Amino acid sequence: MASENDILQSVPTALWIGGPVDATGGATFPVRDPATGEVLTEVADATEQDGLRALDAAVAAQADWAATPSRQRGEILREVFERITARAEDFALLMTLEMGKALPESRNEVRYGAEFFRWFSEEAVRVHGRYLHAPSGAGRIMVHKQPVGPCLAITPWNFPLAMGTRKIGPALAAGCTMIVKPASETPLTMLLLAKLCSEAGLPDGVLSVITTSRSGAVTQPLINDPRLRKLTFTGSTEVGKKLVASAANGLLRTSMELGGNAPFVVFDDADVDAAVQGAMLAKLRNGGEACTAANRFHVQRGVLAEFTDKLVAAMSDSVVLGPGTDPHTTLGPLINEDQLGIVSDLVEDAVSAGATLRLGGKAPDGPGWFYPATILADVPAHARILEEEVFGPVAPIVGFDTEEQGLAAANDTRYGLVAYVYTRDLDRALRVAEGLESGMVGLNRGVISDPAAPFGGVKESGFGREGGSEGIEEYLSTKYIALT
Repeated sequence: MASENDILQSVPTALWIGGPVDATGGATFPVRDPATGEVLTEVADATEQDGLRALDAAVAAQADWAATPSRQRGEILREVFERITARAEDFALLMTLEMGKALPESRNEVRYGAEFFRWFSEEAVRVHGRYLHAPSGAGRIMVHKQPVGPCLAITPWNFPLAMGTRKIGPALAAGCTMIVKPASETPLTMLLLAKLCSEAGLPDGVLSVITTSRSGAVTQPLINDPRLRKLTFTGSTEVGKKLVASAANGLLRTSMELGGNAPFVVFDDADVDAAVQGAMLAKLRNGGEACTAANRFHVQRGVLAEFTDKLVAAMSDSVVLGPGTDPHTTLGPLINEDQLGIVSDLVEDAVSAGATLRLGGKAPDGPGWFYPATILADVPAHARILEEEVFGPVAPIVGFDTEEQGLAAANDTRYGLVAYVYTRDLDRALRVAEGLESGMVGLNRGVISDPAAPFGGVKESGFGREGGSEGIEEYLSTKYIALT
C-alpha cells in the first residue's frame, strides 16, 4: 500500500473533463479527514459554466460512444475492473482518509465496487431486442434498444466508489456518456476512478467528474438543459423529491435510490446466534452509514431478552472505535460534525422517551467525529429513532408478540428499501418476505448487496434498479420499428 501522502498526490484535484482541467476562476474547497477534522487536500470547486462544459463534452462524445461496438465497450469496462483491482489498497486507503470507514470496510467496498465494472462489461453484449410477426398478420414488429443519451449521476459520500461504479458501469455498457457529481465530502475516490478509466482507454468526454461545494447551482442548469436525457441519484428522500420535480420539466429519465428505514425482524424460532451475527453485519456495515443498514430491530418476545443480551455482548467484545487507518479499528468516525449531532440527538430523544441504554450512547471527546456502537432496549413506539433514518452505529430494539404484529411493525414506515428476517420456518419466511413492503429482503442474511442482483426500493425509498440484468435497462430506450 502506498503512503497517505503518496496516494493523495496521485489523485487529480482538478475537474475531470476529458482530462484534468481547472475550475472557472480557479476556486477550490477542502476535503477533510473525519478522524481528525484536518484538511487532506483541496479540490476544484466547479461553477455552472464548468458543469455545462462537462455536458458539452458528453454531448460531443455521445454519438461515437453509442456507435462503439458493445464488445469494445465491454472490454474497456473489464480493463477498468482490472485496474481498480490492481490498485485496491490505494483505493481502500483513499476512501478511509476521506470518508473515515475502517480499512477492512474500505477493502470490501473496493471489491464490491469493482465488480460492477466486471458485471456490466459482460452485460454490454447482452442488450436484446426482439422480432416477431404482428398477431394481426399486418406486418412485422422489431423492438430495438438504444442508449438514452447523456446522463448525470449525483452520488453520496457513504460509499465513494461503489455508488459511482454501479451507475457508471451500466451507463457506459449501454452506450451512454455520463457526468458524475460526487459528494463534496468524498470527491477524491471518483477523481481517481476517472483517471483510471482514461488510462484504460475510455475516450475523452465519455466520463466527466465535476466536484463542487455548490451542488444545486451546478447541477440544476444541467437538469434544465434539453441535451441531458437521464438523471440518476443516490441520497436522501428529501433531496430526491426535489430532483424528481426538477427533472419533470424536461421529462428526464430518472432513477432514485433514496433513504431507508430497514427493519430487522427476529422470530421466536430463529437461530438467535445467527441472528446476532447477521445483526452485527446489517447494523455496523459501513459504521451504520448505509441506506441498507438495519435501522430498527423487531424481536419476538420469546427470544427478546436472549437476542438483546447476546447483541450487547457481541458489540462489546468485537467493536473497536478509532481512526479508520488504525489496523485494530473496526468502527471509524461518522462523516462530519452535523452527522454526529443528528445521531446523538436521536439517541438522547429515545432515552428521554423511556428507552433503556444498554451500550454506548455517548460520543467521546474530539478530535474527529466518533460515536460508539450503541444499543437501546425497550424503545417506545413514539421515539424518533424508529421513524427516522439513523445513519450511525445505533441499534434500537423493540418487542412484538405475533407474526402479524411483527410484519405490521416492519411495514410501519414511509420507506421501503430493504428488510431482514430471521426464522427457521420456510413457510413463514416466504409468507413474511412476500408481505414486506420493501424492494429487497434478506432471509437469514445480514448483507444482501450483490452486483448481479437488482438493488432498489419502493415507497419513499425510490424507484429504478441498479445491478443485475435490470440495471442496464435504466440506461436504454425502447424503439419500435414497424415492418411490412
